[in-house]
Amino acid sequence: MRFMIIRKSDADTEAGVMPTEAQARSMIDYHAEMAKHLKVLGGDGLHPSSRGARVKFTDGKPMVIDGPFAETKELIAGYTMVEADSLEEVLEWARRWPMDCGEANVELEIRRVFELEELGDAFARPTLREHANAVFGKS
Repeated sequence: MRFMIIRKSDADTEAGVMPTEAQARSMIDYHAEMAKHLKVLGGDGLHPSSRGARVKFTDGKPMVIDGPFAETKELIAGYTMVEADSLEEVLEWARRWPMDCGEANVELEIRRVFELEELGDAFARPTLREHANAVFGKS
């Protein structure tokens, strides 16, 4: 099963505060250790919402809303994608988050990623599944 570990934004991440060398090393070491136990599929930090935009559709018409966005607790500062046998296994690693990152005031959200076969009849035809896998680079 695939899971996304979502690191929520805070005032520092929204202000564009960069990690110290010690914090960066701590995060790299954390991910390296996690990779010995879970399959780490990827992950990155995200620029502040002031450098982003949202596209909202109303009655099928798109409207672009430039950042920054007000509710920092609802924003994402970064993510890690992992493959694990269970949510409990991912939670075990989330509890080990480096405490020197964000002065120990970090909120993580863990979400399971849908697999195509879980999405119902729309992906029941092998040709559509194969096409989706090719588009998204999966085998």
